[in-house]
Amino acid sequence: MKKIAAYSSFEDLDIRVGRVLEVEDARTRKPTYRLTIDFGAEIGVKRSCGAYRSYAPEALVGRQVIAVVNLGPKQMGPEISEVFVLGVDNEAGHVVFLTTESDVPLGNPIY
Repeated sequence: MKKIAAYSSFEDLDIRVGRVLEVEDARTRKPTYRLTIDFGAEIGVKRSCGAYRSYAPEALVGRQVIAVVNLGPKQMGPEISEVFVLGVDNEAGHVVFLTTESDVPLGNPIY
């Protein structure tokens, strides 16, 4: 277990629901996708890069995802990832996205 974080550290994170609009191959060393994600009117459209290759691109388009939207940009080779999509490895070591049980309005905060 990692060290205990102050509750205020969690409160600093802005975690929102978004919908994947587009999936492209990213220009990075490792096989990576660039996701274009709509977080609704308040946050807008953002990009995320990551090793999401356990999904076919067409399986991601239209899917709701949970992401941290206020970490600041992260350089990944020539790509910039603006948000951090949350997921967990399954038994095969492939990323499974965290999502909602049913569709909810885009940009809704997670709490």
